[in-house]
Amino acid sequence: MAPKAIVAPSILSADFAQLGADCVRTMNQGADWLHVDIMDGHFVPNMTFGPPVVAKIRKHVEKPREKHGRGTFDCHMMIAEPKKWVKEFKNVGCDLYCFHYEAAFSSAAESPEGKSDTQTNPRELIRYIHDCGMLAGIALKPKTEVGVLLELLDSQEARDRPDMVLIMTVEPGFGGQKFMQDVLPKVEYLRNKYPDLNIEVDGGLGPSTIDLAADAGANVIVAGSAVFGAQDPAEVISLLRSTVEKASLKRSQI
Repeated sequence: MAPKAIVAPSILSADFAQLGADCVRTMNQGADWLHVDIMDGHFVPNMTFGPPVVAKIRKHVEKPREKHGRGTFDCHMMIAEPKKWVKEFKNVGCDLYCFHYEAAFSSAAESPEGKSDTQTNPRELIRYIHDCGMLAGIALKPKTEVGVLLELLDSQEARDRPDMVLIMTVEPGFGGQKFMQDVLPKVEYLRNKYPDLNIEVDGGLGPSTIDLAADAGANVIVAGSAVFGAQDPAEVISLLRSTVEKASLKRSQI
């Protein structure tokens, strides 16, 4: 059975002066998840916010009642040492901890202040996230080959497999970039090989590009300015979801 369509507005495009209220409004307008962009100024040349802000907005949005459920905080960790922050984000309400493959070969320390002479790796990090009680996602920059994920996705042990793959359709670090259509073959490849996998796309998504992403096989759609900057955000969210659903139905009939 194909995974359901999920719309996850990126709160990076929300009004930070009223972030809690914007999160509530977006959920009421039909969002399924909230996409929470965490940037550290090292892995990407930009900074956003950390655990204290996530803890505050978590108070405004009910926790999901089931895995992948409504209200999921999808935390996209654009940070250089992702293992150090797993427990911190679990404690403030993160539900899905999505780290970058490119940053996974880093310190194995388990706290922000910790130090370690050993390195972690993608498989070990996915296990650790699962053991901490969260869903695990793994993200790829546009230039990273999708083949690096196959060993993980084909793992016999469920705790070694990611719950979601994020294919970046822009270079991570800044919102409002132009959609990179040339990365969509990665999405198409993954959808054909793993029909039940949650595949997320992030960057430049909106009414003018959703058809391309949905036809390639993406089912989790991150949209920032296209939602928060719309005259009718509910209409945009509905359009994104219905486009994914129609594309999924079309694939099932082939």
